[in-house]
Amino acid sequence: MSALEAALPLSSPVSSEGIRAFIERALCKVGLPHQDAAKVAELMTEADLTGADAHGIFRLPQYVQRIQTGGINAKPAIKVERTAPATALVDGNNGMGHLVMSRAAEAAIEIARETGVAWVGAQHSNHAGPAALYATMPVEHGMIGLYSAVASANHMAIWGGVEAMLGTNPLAVGIPAGDEPPVILDIATTMVSYGTIKNYALQGKSIPEGWMINKADGKPLTDPKRSNEGLLLPIGGYKGSGLALILGLLAGTLNGAAFGRDVVDFNADATTETNTGHFIVALDVSRFARLETFKAEVDRHLRDLRNSRKLPGFDEIRIPGEQRVGRYESRLRGGIPLSSALRRKLDDLAEELGITPLEA
Repeated sequence: MSALEAALPLSSPVSSEGIRAFIERALCKVGLPHQDAAKVAELMTEADLTGADAHGIFRLPQYVQRIQTGGINAKPAIKVERTAPATALVDGNNGMGHLVMSRAAEAAIEIARETGVAWVGAQHSNHAGPAALYATMPVEHGMIGLYSAVASANHMAIWGGVEAMLGTNPLAVGIPAGDEPPVILDIATTMVSYGTIKNYALQGKSIPEGWMINKADGKPLTDPKRSNEGLLLPIGGYKGSGLALILGLLAGTLNGAAFGRDVVDFNADATTETNTGHFIVALDVSRFARLETFKAEVDRHLRDLRNSRKLPGFDEIRIPGEQRVGRYESRLRGGIPLSSALRRKLDDLAEELGITPLEA
């Protein structure tokens, strides 16, 4: 169960096609060309289908606002510059991050077919949804995918500091398997993503201790509506802080994109270009082993791990990514759960834009 499903009350589930069509209508209404709106809607709906509830339709009102106020370019001219045999840099022209990063992933896959490995960076982009969206794209082509980005706001301090100068800077890795679901690790470098904090605030729920601390005294902060007074805690103490730093330098500084004090908080500023940076790596498995042999070996190791002895108190051993498949199939059949509060926001958005509202 996702964080959103655990947050009651919920409205009636909405079909994935209903969500996709609503997102597309909204984005077309604010100026995205139909093909671009359809692509973004597809990726945002996939986020909801796989359980990344803080990165799907939940983000639509914010995206719409930024497009309307000029914070996002509705009609970007995205450019891919091949900088060496195995590298490229994508200039997103301040377009929707989903468009920029899907193009970057396509470039990485194309290059990796030629060279065996590709590293593609991106600049002048925007928030692009969950990291797993892009790490899984090479997997579908028999490749290993690795993705990271500079988060679209700073909510963490460097270890021992009190100024929010690091983001939740995510890391996602996708590894193909055979009969088993592919291994998909998608983690924030903080204890939880800031989107989850926003979701809890929308639900009126308290957040658990251990997620945030108060900047003033370092004590736990559990009221998500006071999150501006707090800092997200890193995973693993100083290790998570260090990982966020490294990923920020690779996704941001290396690409001529924002990092540190240069990051624009897209939650508080709807008009300024964020110059969000990302990178994606694609690695062709066949350059190391026969793809089918590798997949069979991955299957074997995953089964060994899943069937290993369990620690008392654990009913099962879960492999990263395996629940995405079941959740996707379940939500495709039974619909995507939306909180009543989110449903009201989407109804308000439909009225504001003059489009057909979301259908249950």
